[in-house]
Amino acid sequence: MAISDWPLAERPRERLLAKGAAILSDAELLAVLLRTGVRGKTAVELARELLGRFGGIAGLLGAGSALAGVKGLGAAKSAQLGAAIELARRSLHEQLSSGTALTSPGGVRDYLRLALGGREHEVFVCLWLDAQHRVISYQEAFRGTLTQTSVYPREIVKAALAANAAAVIFAHNHPSGIAQPSQADELLTRNLKEALGLVDVKVLDHFIVAGSQAISFAERGLL
Repeated sequence: MAISDWPLAERPRERLLAKGAAILSDAELLAVLLRTGVRGKTAVELARELLGRFGGIAGLLGAGSALAGVKGLGAAKSAQLGAAIELARRSLHEQLSSGTALTSPGGVRDYLRLALGGREHEVFVCLWLDAQHRVISYQEAFRGTLTQTSVYPREIVKAALAANAAAVIFAHNHPSGIAQPSQADELLTRNLKEALGLVDVKVLDHFIVAGSQAISFAERGLL
């Protein structure tokens, strides 16, 4: 049965307009965005399938180009989802850039998942902060292959001085989907921490992002 055949009080869009978005389930909210389903599936059923395939909202937001490979999604619906994801990413970026101090690893985790979760190549980024841990800038410092990237402490120190930063949060993604830090990741973090310590820049955290996961070195006691 198509959603247009459902009683008005049960249709997601009508429920949203009547009672607000907060009462809708994740699948219903996504269905409103998709607008229509595909052959044999309502928009709600398609939404449930997408959420199941990508492991929920966070996974869907970090799906990136993988959305184009979903059978039946089509260019129009992929574009609609891509636009919504980019709006979410920009909203989080505005919050980071608003001058609010970052006081916990959770303050940047959602933004980094959106920024890095769907990337096909490994990238290393720096969130430069002032003495009150307010964001000065977001910098994509290095970009590598599917498996590795080269990060040079000397260049990171130069970037810290150019930003006049007092602290930094590092992050990089694992396109493999495995979020666990490697020995190389831990060694790199120690080397960067030592190099930046010479110019009085504190390393607050290092995140590894893989899909919808974001692992914090600080939370694991690796800093």
